[in-house]
Amino acid sequence: MTPKVHVKKDDKVVVLSGKDKGKSGKVLKVIPRDNKVVVEGANIQKKHAKPTRNNPQGGVIEQEAPLYSSKVQLVCPRCDKPARVGARFLEDGKKVRDCKKCGEVIDK
Repeated sequence: MTPKVHVKKDDKVVVLSGKDKGKSGKVLKVIPRDNKVVVEGANIQKKHAKPTRNNPQGGVIEQEAPLYSSKVQLVCPRCDKPARVGARFLEDGKKVRDCKKCGEVIDK
């Protein structure tokens, strides 16, 4: 059974720990099998690339590496602050995420 990741693609998150603590960015990719996420502008690592047809120069490329999802916290779109995420059911039976600070539904 794969663990549940509390953030989804295109969510705005803030990094809680590590060398990029305090940085915020958009979630580019979610890897639920490994419980990891890739955040735009966080955990930048250098990769040495050989020259290819797409990249004729080769050289050193900087790219985002995955972070554990427990190291990021969702930023609520309404109160614009990092908040814990809860889950609840709407009247029509749909399960949605909600902000624990302001109670706003995150999934529209």
